Amino acid sequence: MSVRTAAAIAVVAGVVTTLLPLSATAASAAPATDDHAVLRTEMGAPVPSGPLTRGGATETFDLTVKNPTGKAVEYKPWMLLDAKGPSLLQKDDVVFKVEAVDAPATKASVGQQDGEWQGLFSPSAGEPGQGFDIPANGKMTWKVTLGLGANYPTNNGDFNFTASSYNNSVAPGGADSHLFKVDPQIKTGELKTWFKQVSSGKDGQEQRAYLDLNYQATGDGTFNVPLATSLTLSHPGEEKADFRLQALIDGRWQDLNAKDSRYELPRIAKGFGAASGVHTQPLRLSLGRDTKLTKRTVITMEAEVRQAEGNTWPLLTAPVQFPLAPIAEPDPTGPTTNPTTNPTTSPSPTPTPSSTSPVKQAVATTTGNSNVATTGSSTGSLATTGAGSSTGLYAGLAAALVALGAAAAWLGRRRRTNA
Repeated sequence: MSVRTAAAIAVVAGVVTTLLPLSATAASAAPATDDHAVLRTEMGAPVPSGPLTRGGATETFDLTVKNPTGKAVEYKPWMLLDAKGPSLLQKDDVVFKVEAVDAPATKASVGQQDGEWQGLFSPSAGEPGQGFDIPANGKMTWKVTLGLGANYPTNNGDFNFTASSYNNSVAPGGADSHLFKVDPQIKTGELKTWFKQVSSGKDGQEQRAYLDLNYQATGDGTFNVPLATSLTLSHPGEEKADFRLQALIDGRWQDLNAKDSRYELPRIAKGFGAASGVHTQPLRLSLGRDTKLTKRTVITMEAEVRQAEGNTWPLLTAPVQFPLAPIAEPDPTGPTTNPTTNPTTSPSPTPTPSSTSPVKQAVATTTGNSNVATTGSSTGSLATTGAGSSTGLYAGLAAALVALGAAAAWLGRRRRTNA
């Protein structure tokens, strides 16, 4: 029995109600106590023997449930399939049928609680989730048929099949299991996902963190559905962060908008496998002007990777932490220059009339050009271009002298004309 299956069975005793598959949520009985964990399951040899193939022949085995005690015990079947490989199974990836031998007429179904493939069956005449009463010192037997669907993932191989119960009525160590081989035999691998922080600091006037999110598959075969990734962002405290998250898509930085506090990344197309190499998604993050964070803060970013279709239970999560500071504001004690001008450029000797007239300013945001500077609020007067307030004074005096000179010249012409 695998570690994952053993752990699942161990958890049942305390949290049965949270583990019930969707098709069994109507179970009315309360979780059994340890006094009822007395049943034993036995699985006969599959017929015909040999490995299973995708879309090929099925195999059948006898499942017998024995009750060694002097009183009847309810048995709620829970057949756990633990596949070797990184893909999660869809319901029809495994053929599953159950037929009663010396038990009440039976109906079978498939559940996917917590993303796992689970075989279930119950009395045909009963309610969904109803169990079988195994008589005192008695037993019941069923024929179980298993096979592989045509779309059983190529990156998954052999699997363990364990006969347990979801009402904890099987004794510790009393759940039988069988290893089913799958042809062709493959080297099973895993999916790896990790962050790499590229840089963090001032980019123009923006304080940005640049990260790469990497994916890599190992082993044989590929994922037969696309892979999807959701990002979540968090920070200590309750202050509003106003995150500005972008991803490099098709060669340009594009904004990612949060839906229910989750940012969706572009999907990785189906067929992703070891031959695909490392898939890298560049990301960058900054804090917008509406942020209430006033100092350098540690940000947590977490990536949740899942299959984009069918069974979308998370495959894995990968977190990373990094520091991020609010946007760099212009120095309020410095000269009142236009923040978009180059400070090394020589100022114009006199301001143009349009430089002091009211205008509507555009707020440059992080929409793909890392060199765009933030220019201030969205309304108001554009800052005067030049060296300082004294320039306007000298320009005014010069204009007055020019006006006086023109008046003197006009008076001189008038006197000459009168003469």
